[in-house]
Amino acid sequence: MSIEETTTRTAPAETAGTGPSERKKPARKAGSGRKDSAGDERLSPVRELSRAMILSVLRDKGTIFFLLIFPILFLLLFGTLFKSTATSHIKVAQVGDVRVLDSLTKDQQKQLSKAAAISKVSNESDALEKVRKGDFDALVEQEGGTVVLRYSAADPVKGASARATLNALLEQANLAATGRPATYTLKASQVEDQAIKPIQYLTPGLMGWAIASSAVFSTSLTLVTLRRKKILQRMRLSPIRAWEVVAARISMTMLMALTQTALFLLVATLPYFGLQLTGNWWLVVPLVMCGTLSLMSLGLFIGSVTKTEESAGGLAQLLVLPMSFLSGSFFSLDNAPGWVKAISYLMPLRYLVKGSEAVLSRGGGVLEALPTMGGMLAFTAVVTALTLRFFKWNDT
Repeated sequence: MSIEETTTRTAPAETAGTGPSERKKPARKAGSGRKDSAGDERLSPVRELSRAMILSVLRDKGTIFFLLIFPILFLLLFGTLFKSTATSHIKVAQVGDVRVLDSLTKDQQKQLSKAAAISKVSNESDALEKVRKGDFDALVEQEGGTVVLRYSAADPVKGASARATLNALLEQANLAATGRPATYTLKASQVEDQAIKPIQYLTPGLMGWAIASSAVFSTSLTLVTLRRKKILQRMRLSPIRAWEVVAARISMTMLMALTQTALFLLVATLPYFGLQLTGNWWLVVPLVMCGTLSLMSLGLFIGSVTKTEESAGGLAQLLVLPMSFLSGSFFSLDNAPGWVKAISYLMPLRYLVKGSEAVLSRGGGVLEALPTMGGMLAFTAVVTALTLRFFKWNDT
């Protein structure tokens, strides 16, 4: 082979070598561009999964009803039933003339009407029968200088209230009859502001119950369905990462919980109900977010230990319903036994209800909200650790 031939053959090789090298430079630039967009592409599965989950909820009218409208109906019902701020009255039947009652001035009658409703009746036997049936709480009549009070043992609280009310009236009448002023007088008032309405206590409890039902049921049933239909197994083999699926589910459930919160506050603050928000009411947002995480962790645990939708729904109902009662969602636990209160401290819903009540109606601030949020996040960590122990990608 001649030198000329060698030169001729190597020249194209050098030219070919320089071509790719020149093309590599823009390739690096393009590669750097892909690297910059990798972060956006990595977030897209979370965004798209969240969007798909939200659309699936919005297209299901039954889900919308049970997650958003049904809890609001409970608020409307209980808010209407307990709308009155007046204390519960006792109903007393007055038979004939009772001088201690008939001689009351208008101001005294107005004061008495706050504690008892006096109805004059003519027939004593009919009035006694109504006391036995509960239509009246007590019957009062006068026999000479003695005022006779009769009440049923079926409701000792109402009977004691009637006796205390009448005793107070008799003491005032006896003092007035002696013509000597009383040495000591009593001025009583309730601690709570008169403006506080039952809706301010109903709203946090019912809102917590609604969020708990939504987070626990939807999370557990969704996890079981995805596993039973082999979707979890396919996700495991796909480029989608596990944390992206979890993040999408958290985003959807969090959006649902915040929507429920907004609806509850919107309805409760209507003039008809009159919810009065305190200055730190906005703290309910982080409280709801922490509470949703804790309740979602409970739903994930249920979905991990059950294999069918029926068993997941049954276990969720078995936990959510007692938790709602034991956490003060429907009634106060102030008079509950000590062991009931001790159990309630283990339930995340208690912290959500009490924390929301503190910031919405009791004037609580950050110092009251932070320990509550810490308790819910601690519950989340413990239950999540248990979930990882029992979690399975498939039924086998």
